[in-house]
Amino acid sequence: MIFFLKKIPNNYKFLILMILIYFIFGFINFEFTVSCLKNFYENIIKIAPIFFVVYVLMFFANYYVSIEIIQRHMGHNSGLKGWIFTILGSIIISGPPYVLFPLLGDLQKAGMKNSLIVAFLNNKNVQISFLPAMVYYFGLSLTIIVSVYILIFTVVSGILVGRLLDVKTS
Repeated sequence: MIFFLKKIPNNYKFLILMILIYFIFGFINFEFTVSCLKNFYENIIKIAPIFFVVYVLMFFANYYVSIEIIQRHMGHNSGLKGWIFTILGSIIISGPPYVLFPLLGDLQKAGMKNSLIVAFLNNKNVQISFLPAMVYYFGLSLTIIVSVYILIFTVVSGILVGRLLDVKTS
């Protein structure tokens, strides 16, 4: 039995576990379980069109933006243009930061400023894929305010860390 479980990928194990939990709760309180499933379905229907648009935009951004373009526009003499490309790139490029570490390491070797790397990592909290859910659950005004504050403090922390590292290396 244990050997059989080792062959099943973890995401399927999680799905099976969730189905079992709903099945058990269905025996305990059927009406509540049906209500939960109905609420889940209604939320998915409301959010699905927004996610579709977001993922189409992310697909085209990941398809048309190459590493060479990023390296050309985020070097040491990039100025404001480098900050803009860094902020937009960190919002558009999906994935957890630890997956992006090799990409950022390559960009650093190609001449990307440390301050831009810091800004890129800090700005991963403003993700296109999260924005529809944030708007749905917290409202448009809170989402805009939080996103703007994240963007502002991303630039501030990037500048501070960049200056600290420039002082340390010189």
